Parts: sequence; C-alpha cells; structure tokens
Amino acid sequence: MDGDDRLAQGTEVLEQVRTQKLRWTELFYTDLLGGFNHIHIPSDTLEPESFVSGVPKLDGSSVRGFREIFESDMILVPDASTFGVVPWQAEHGGTARFICDILVGASKEPYSHDPRGIARRAGQVLAEHGFDRSYWGPEVEFFVFDAVRLLPSAHAVRDAWGGAGYAIDSSEAPWQTDDGHGSIRFKEGYHRAAPHDALEGMRSEICNILADSFHITMDAHHHEVATAGQGEINIRFDDMLPAADHVQDVHYVIKNVAHQHGKVASFMPKPVFGDNGIGMHMNQSLWSAGRNTFFDASDAYAEVSQTCRYYVGGLLEHSRALCAITNPTTNSYRRLVPGYEAPVFIAWSRSNRSANVRIPFYHRGRPAAKRIEYRTPDSAANIYLTEAALALAGLDGIQRKLEPPAPVDMDIYKLSPARRKELGVRELPGSLGEALECLSSDDGFLKPVFGSSVLDIWHEMKREEQLQLNLRPHPYEFYRYLDV
Repeated sequence: MDGDDRLAQGTEVLEQVRTQKLRWTELFYTDLLGGFNHIHIPSDTLEPESFVSGVPKLDGSSVRGFREIFESDMILVPDASTFGVVPWQAEHGGTARFICDILVGASKEPYSHDPRGIARRAGQVLAEHGFDRSYWGPEVEFFVFDAVRLLPSAHAVRDAWGGAGYAIDSSEAPWQTDDGHGSIRFKEGYHRAAPHDALEGMRSEICNILADSFHITMDAHHHEVATAGQGEINIRFDDMLPAADHVQDVHYVIKNVAHQHGKVASFMPKPVFGDNGIGMHMNQSLWSAGRNTFFDASDAYAEVSQTCRYYVGGLLEHSRALCAITNPTTNSYRRLVPGYEAPVFIAWSRSNRSANVRIPFYHRGRPAAKRIEYRTPDSAANIYLTEAALALAGLDGIQRKLEPPAPVDMDIYKLSPARRKELGVRELPGSLGEALECLSSDDGFLKPVFGSSVLDIWHEMKREEQLQLNLRPHPYEFYRYLDV
C-alpha cells in the first residue's frame, strides 16, 4: 500500500474515532517473542499523516529482541485497517486501537526485527513467485483456569533454592473434588455441553467482543479435549497479515475477559500432566489469479495438486527446523509426546490426525475449501513468525520440487520403529535445544526473509531459556531419584 492509500485510510478512520468520541488511542506492536505491547496516546494527537510517517514513541532497547541502547529510537506506524474499539476502557473516555508496523528512527526504513514486517515480507516473496494471495486459518486453543499458584512463591520458583512447585485450580478438573471425579474427566472434554462445560458463556462473550469491537469474523468456539477449561476459538480464514493480527487480538481478548471474571487464561502448551496440551493448527493455501493452486479435481487421493504436494514436501523437509519457531518454549516439547493427539511424527495424510501434515477432506469438489493443516505449532508461538516460516518452507518445496513420501493412512503412534523407518517417517525434536540444533543446520530457507540478525538473536534468547530450565531440579526428579 502506498502513502496516498495510507493517508486516505487514515483520514477515514480518524473520522470514526472522532465521531465515536474516543479520547485515547492504543498503539499495539509485537515483540520478537510474540508479546503484544502497547502505548496510549491522546486521540487528538493523531493525524492522517501519522498513518504514513508514524508516531515516534518507541524505545527499541527496552523491547525483547529489538535494539541496543545506542540505536533505540523507533517509530510506530498504525495500520488503519486494524481499527478497533477497546470495550473495557469506556470509563476512561473510550479507546481506539491500532496494530502498528515498526520503522527505524531517522531512516524510516522497515525494522528487520518487526515480526509483522517479517510476515509481510514473506507474503511479498510468495507474490514474487506467482502466489498473489495466501489464506491462513489458525485454530487457537487455550486454557482458562480458576487460579494458578506458584509454590511457595513466584520468587521461590524462579530461584528454586529450597524447592518449588505449582498448583492449578479448576472447577472442571477431576482433582478438585473429594471423590476424584470433576465435571470433566481427563481426555473427555471434546464438545462437552453445559453444565460440564463451565466456560461456554465466557467463550461466547470473548467471541462477541472479537466480532463487535475488533471486526473479526467468527467460525466457532467449543470445549476442547482436555479437562480444566480447555477451549478452542476458530476465526474465519484470511490473508496472511490480517489472520496473524486476528490471532493477536484473540489472545488479547481471552486474557482480558478471563481476568475480568477472576480467572487465568493460559497459552502454555502443556500445563496439565496426563491430558492434552494446546496446539495452534495452521490451515493454509496458496492462490494465484483467483485460483486455489492446491486443488486438483483429478487427484484420486485427496484432490490436491502437484503444487500442493511440493508445498507439503517443503513442510516435511523442514519440520524439525520449523519447530524452533512454531514450538518455541521448553514446555512445547512436553506437548509433543505420543498419546495426546499432538503430532510427534513427520508424515502427511488425508484426515489423519496422527500425521503432522493433514489434508482436511470433508467434501469433494470444493476448490475454495482445499487446504493443508500443519498440526505441529502451539499457541505459544509468535503467529507472524510462524506464518512466515511455514510459507517459506512450503515455497522452498515448490521451488525445489520436493516430492513428499507416500502418505501414511494409519495410526502412526501404533507403528513399530522399524515400520516407521520403512515408511520414511521421522520424528520431531524432543526438546527446544534439539530444535535449535535442527534450525542451525537448516535455516537457509528462512534467511532471505528473516535475515541472519533475527535468527542469531532468536537462538540466543531461546538457548538461554533452555539453559535456565536445565539448571533447576524438577519436582519429579525428587520423587524418582531421591533414594538412589
């Protein structure tokens, strides 16, 4: 979008801000780890030109993964298309909301570490290769707990000199009642109805806010498989950048509404032992001149084109390296274990949820609905980096014509290691450290968009996370090894 278009959009949206008498404006941006950060400014200080040249209000040295102190002046450029109204700040005079791009001060060049900018560049690379649109449909899973307590305190958990633990409270959970049976037993939460589903009203409230205040088209919400308040919200698929913006809004609204109800929302991939974790399945397709390039009616297996097969080949080729981006926490690898529906093995199939690449196949002969679902990511991932990395992996498969192995139409969890080897099924990494090693040896497909600097800082931050976990004894180690 050129400056004239931005100026026109800014003029139009500021008229809405003034008509609704919104006294404050929140400017949101995303740091490298995926955190949603913001600053409030008086709405009357915004001008149409602000949507072109930006607002000089960002100290990049204070943001995770951004700038050094000697180069910290940065600019936030609000995107008029992300206009929303924050519903819980009416008592403060009303607040408009925009998601921003980040520019480097003085030069006003797009900042290379801005996750939103990385996703935009990935979309531009797709367009350069003939895919003028890509559609993305992330499935956002989460937990809402009544409370989470770090024992004996947060400081003790961090320092862990004298021992530490945690406790999760949930009225849905089996451990909350004397007889050992709560409203929802382990792995029996999928699509449960009230009164077992204690949070359907809260999810509806969340979805209403997303639709009414942030203009997001909703598809569905429901209880997920796990007990203790596991839910899923599905939003309508959209282009790469809007879809990522919507996921940030979903996280933001879930956290705030849960807080208002006196509860705690969590996107931690595996908080509950013995039950399913939370993923962020990524539905995706590439389009060219109004045509879904993933669809081929003549394909007898799943109506997928050769382009789609090459894209799948790229995802499978780079799955182990992708984990460092799509599963970016040490806790992510407590989810990626057999027995809890999370993908552990690298394979593709139609309708098979034990493969990490699935071709949804509910209907035949629907070109617009043809897509692939990449099941590995979790909700702790930075959505902008995740979309960009998946697009680049798939594009690499198309460019190199990486034919995937034969699809695996069986429960991969039940196959012997020898049979998996025979079928060419590899395993995903078992830890964040292993995933980072995989990324180190396979990052060439990312570098043209991510750049070496982003990847270097990512490695530095994530290796520190792995180190800090490794330094601390775990409560289960005391149970298992105290008497050795």
